[in-house]
Amino acid sequence: MGMRDQERSKASGHPRQGTVRKRIHGFVESFCGPGGLSLGLKSAGMRPLFAFDYDAKAVETYRENIGSHVEVHDARDLTGELILDRIGLERGTLGLFSGGPPCQGFSKQKRGAHHGDDRNALVHEFIRLVQEIYPLTFLFENVAIFGRKRGKTYLEVMRDALSDYTLYPGFYNSADYGVPQTRERFIVVGCRKDLGVDFIPPSPTTQKWLTVREVIGDLPEPPLDYTDHPDFPNHQRARVTQVNIDRFSHVPPGGGWKDIPWELRLECHKRVDTSKGGWPDVYGRLEWDGQCPTITGGFDSFTRGRYGHPAQDRPLTPREAARMQGFPDDFVFWGTRADIRSQIGNAVPPPLARAFGIALVEVLDSLDVSR
Repeated sequence: MGMRDQERSKASGHPRQGTVRKRIHGFVESFCGPGGLSLGLKSAGMRPLFAFDYDAKAVETYRENIGSHVEVHDARDLTGELILDRIGLERGTLGLFSGGPPCQGFSKQKRGAHHGDDRNALVHEFIRLVQEIYPLTFLFENVAIFGRKRGKTYLEVMRDALSDYTLYPGFYNSADYGVPQTRERFIVVGCRKDLGVDFIPPSPTTQKWLTVREVIGDLPEPPLDYTDHPDFPNHQRARVTQVNIDRFSHVPPGGGWKDIPWELRLECHKRVDTSKGGWPDVYGRLEWDGQCPTITGGFDSFTRGRYGHPAQDRPLTPREAARMQGFPDDFVFWGTRADIRSQIGNAVPPPLARAFGIALVEVLDSLDVSR
């Protein structure tokens, strides 16, 4: 039996009791990215004990903004015992294990056999670590499509493997929780059955969706020379070709590629039957009094979706996209422009995470002190 198998064998025994209340608000975040989930959970009163991600630049962003308790790791090389040793806890006593394994394999834009995508296999690593750490609760976050047909098999595996937990799966629109973005996510909260407590999903925190204007309308224009704005970190314009700027200049708020004059259209758009649709968000311009669609890593390109500024002939800056995700201006993203785009696009909106953190704190606070 290999070392990792020995560790898993030891981790599979019954949890030892004794320190539950002492660390009840502590959490470990897997696949943490830049730290959107941790930031939200922390603001809800929880304490991050350890976090990890494979992406070194995302880990750097996390470390600079949230804390030094983060490390670069491949989930496949970590064990529950190693993590518990890091944070000084016994199996079965951690308050929350959270994370969102990479979800690109479930993308709506990906065709074909998603079950064979290596990135989807990391879902199994999340499940394994929950088994080995045996936390009081866990939170699994992913793209909405995970909770539908494409993710059905993985959800069934989770339900079978984590049978000691009552699962609370659901779909949540980020706009209901304080960001001007109709980003739908699939979230599963698990509560250990032996605790005898129920999880009550968080109700929307806002009665009226925030608008693009309310969130980015006060930002000054980014410098014309493509440098970072001196007062707003990551507020930097993208390099866009003149022909693309010319195309976009014809698009009104709420419009898209169909508003571009024929002679300026891409060849592929000239071949599309506009009566049958196509991708309406391509070259799309946002509306001041509306919401943004899901922020992805392509938010600074006209060709990747409705990410055009409502009034200026340019795509969103990283700072504008970060605000759309609910990050404060003092949260600085590190890395190349591509690194930063990816970090912002893949992050969990902190306000959504905060809502779940508050609900999870209520669960953990309700536990019998004698446990």
